[in-house]
Amino acid sequence: MRILAERLIVVIAVPLTFSIFPGACSNNDDPASDRKLDAVTQASSGAGVETSGSDQELPVWQVPNIPAAAEAYYAPDSYHFIAQTPDPDAQQPEEGSIGGSLTYIYTDDGKFRRRINDHGQDACAFFFPDQKRIVWTSTRDHMDMPLGDWGDDKSYPPGAELYTSDLEGKDIRRLTNNEWYEAEVSISPDGQWIVFGRQIDGRMDLWRMRPDGADEQQITFTDDWQEGAPFYLPDNETIIFRAWRTSVKNKIREEFSANGTRRATPMTVFTTKHDGSNLVQRTFDDDMNWAPYPAPDGRHYVFVRIVETRNWEVYLGDLAGGDPLRLTYFPGFDGLPSLSPDGTKMLFARAGSGGISTYVMDMTSFDLGPENWRGIPDIKPPGD
Repeated sequence: MRILAERLIVVIAVPLTFSIFPGACSNNDDPASDRKLDAVTQASSGAGVETSGSDQELPVWQVPNIPAAAEAYYAPDSYHFIAQTPDPDAQQPEEGSIGGSLTYIYTDDGKFRRRINDHGQDACAFFFPDQKRIVWTSTRDHMDMPLGDWGDDKSYPPGAELYTSDLEGKDIRRLTNNEWYEAEVSISPDGQWIVFGRQIDGRMDLWRMRPDGADEQQITFTDDWQEGAPFYLPDNETIIFRAWRTSVKNKIREEFSANGTRRATPMTVFTTKHDGSNLVQRTFDDDMNWAPYPAPDGRHYVFVRIVETRNWEVYLGDLAGGDPLRLTYFPGFDGLPSLSPDGTKMLFARAGSGGISTYVMDMTSFDLGPENWRGIPDIKPPGD
């Protein structure tokens, strides 16, 4: 998640259209020359390979035979992945709104495709660790409610519920039953917990529940902070997520309405135990630290920043702190990254004049796999 529901949260502050980018340029500075991350210092052999983005990127390829798609997440086999793509059988949103997609399973070589749901609107899906079932978000049982906009936190689709099914879209089991917005869903590595975001009366918080929908527990309780994009780390109890402040975002909206000033919504990366204890701030700047997704080594994560006004790029961060490493170099939108369970590949969305597509980056040189799990590092805040 990083995710469809949060995909355009910052667009209110930095308006853009995925089908047209007005020629933004990448930063001329080369962050790769200042390697401060533990995993990054071990990985120089893959650099300098010419790709579709830049010769500064590691090898990248576009997934063939898949329609426009944004967020995508790998299955445990690090080959299949799940995503939402436009579908004529989906409910179509009002003009200018994000939606109209259904859930599909693909492979990253483009050889396999299967639709999971056939009505409503879908978003945010994830594989169970046994690769026998999936969890996904849909409005399939609330098609009479307002369509909403998956990209606008003030208009998220009410009645977006969570479901599980097998990999053929059969044996569907509904987990939630209300008229709120529930999405941004993922599963612990041991398959014992589902974590998700729930918006009630405009306030977004994190929740968890068992795979059958039992034992619902609220994790965060905040008025100003809006949490989302939660993903479990390898210890099965720590969650990484991003959050932004409503008060700050409202000021940015006011600035844009008053004078057209474009400024991205600052976002902060946190970790917390899934019982709500041990909240740890992991970023300490005013950047848009958006869509964080953890590496299977439990230390690193990929996320998105805006380098220039309209240039969104993917970075590799370290939970222990330090400067992140820029991974993508493309004059447009690179975002919504996620890593394969074996740590060797990264799915991400790339959009330019030709629209938005799903890409894969070779991450083998970073040694991010589960065999490098050494626990979750502490962090020393700047100035301490």
